[in-house]
Amino acid sequence: MPTIQNRTKKYRLKNKRSYDACGRQCFPVKQFGFPNTKRVRSQQDFSEIYSARQRAGDQYLLLFAVRNELNQTRLGVSVSRKNGNAVKRARKKRLIREAFRLVQHQLPKGLDLIAIPRPTVDGNLQQYQNSLKRLSQKLNHRLEHKQSG
Repeated sequence: MPTIQNRTKKYRLKNKRSYDACGRQCFPVKQFGFPNTKRVRSQQDFSEIYSARQRAGDQYLLLFAVRNELNQTRLGVSVSRKNGNAVKRARKKRLIREAFRLVQHQLPKGLDLIAIPRPTVDGNLQQYQNSLKRLSQKLNHRLEHKQSG
């Protein structure tokens, strides 16, 4: 009978492998990651972004933004209890993070964003991607005018 250690090792090895549709072993290419450096995480950062009072919204998202000193755009997600139970809130967070991950190279550089999903509408991935692109462009335009004016 295999010991617990042996079962754990087998499990770990199995999870490290990926297979394509034909059953061949492949290794996934990580093109658009979402590392911690691209996340707004601290309470201080969230407070600074909220206090800047630069926001734009549509039927799917409310987006807050502020300039950062980095050459990349960072995202924080805040989902209130009005959005439903924990399962629904977690799904919205995952969708928004995935939307950001996929469109991050199309967004303006040097912004810290907080995305808040609207509780009345359950958006899909494409809708969140479009919202992120449109609203971040809008906020970037406002911040540029505010900075120059």
